[in-house]
Amino acid sequence: MKLRHLRYFAAVVEEGSFLKASLRLHVSQLPLSTQIGQLEDELGASLLTRSTRGVALTEAGRVFYDGAVAILARLAQVKLATQKANIGESGTLTVAFVSIVDYSILPPALRQFRSKCPGVDVQPHELTTDVQIQELLAGRIDLGLALAPVNEDAPSFMPLYSEKLIIAISGHHPLARKRKSASLRDLSQEPFLLIPRALAPGLHDIVLAFCHDCGFVPKVAQYAKQMQTVISLVAGGFGVALVPKSIENLRRAGVTYLALREPSPLIQVGMIRRMDDDNPIILNFLACARDHATSCTVL
Repeated sequence: MKLRHLRYFAAVVEEGSFLKASLRLHVSQLPLSTQIGQLEDELGASLLTRSTRGVALTEAGRVFYDGAVAILARLAQVKLATQKANIGESGTLTVAFVSIVDYSILPPALRQFRSKCPGVDVQPHELTTDVQIQELLAGRIDLGLALAPVNEDAPSFMPLYSEKLIIAISGHHPLARKRKSASLRDLSQEPFLLIPRALAPGLHDIVLAFCHDCGFVPKVAQYAKQMQTVISLVAGGFGVALVPKSIENLRRAGVTYLALREPSPLIQVGMIRRMDDDNPIILNFLACARDHATSCTVL
């Protein structure tokens, strides 16, 4: 029994005659009738009653027709699902991200991706860059939105956007009063809040180098693993911090953001993935992220 037997039989039943079915299927009437006869011989049952007025189902034919329609419908579903998987429009995508992208590229990229690929189950996880690399190499995530530099051999890093740094200080700090900008040198005696180097070496080194260029070594009061924690500590008066400009979108009572008067160094955000991973879902997400990368670049 071939799939064409099911298609031919369903067409004859639905059209009510061999002639109309042959026109629908673009096959001659005689071969079509022969195929249905072969099907009946294989099943050992008469499926149709034939007359000059057309065809009608026998009891066995009704059973077979219901089964044939179910098989053809399931086959169509499988075919569609396969095609969607082939172009990255169905499946699962596990995305890891550093906290700062939650205030820049991640929300618009996810919205566009969900609109473009509604059949993909997106599973986001907030992870630091170092953990992202571990999870990526272990196969537990599909891609990561991470901070440069990424020096590992296995992950492929694709730059997306860059942004400058700004100052985050307590709203009660003297510099917060009626100021929109400040010099980093004005903070040389302040306690600083930093992300540990092990978690974000790029950002950590940029902050220290920038302070050095401004003539001082920052006094580190406390380290925090997440940018949200840094901002909470700033609000509590524990110190000041240099943070990516997109963090301005994190509105927290008791925190004031100031632009730097000195030219700010840039931090770079990009996507990491396994070099041998050609999953089309990843390419679809990358396209969405790139669409919003320009608007996220803050210079």
